[in-house]
Amino acid sequence: MSTTGIDTWAINLKDVGAIYPFQGSEGLLVIIGVISWIAWHFWQLRFEKETFEQEVKKFATHENLKKINDPG
Repeated sequence: MSTTGIDTWAINLKDVGAIYPFQGSEGLLVIIGVISWIAWHFWQLRFEKETFEQEVKKFATHENLKKINDPG
């Protein structure tokens, strides 16, 4: 099965053009990639914020803050 329409490789490849599958879908794949990348950033920001808030609730007690600020 050929996805490029080439039946034999005994031709001059510079006259053929693109010889990879899904040719013509590069723009769609770039758009999907950029949207996925931006969505991942939003997810990562939300995840890090939630994790930070949980750690603040867990470790930010009055005693811990006093230990941090105590010079001696």
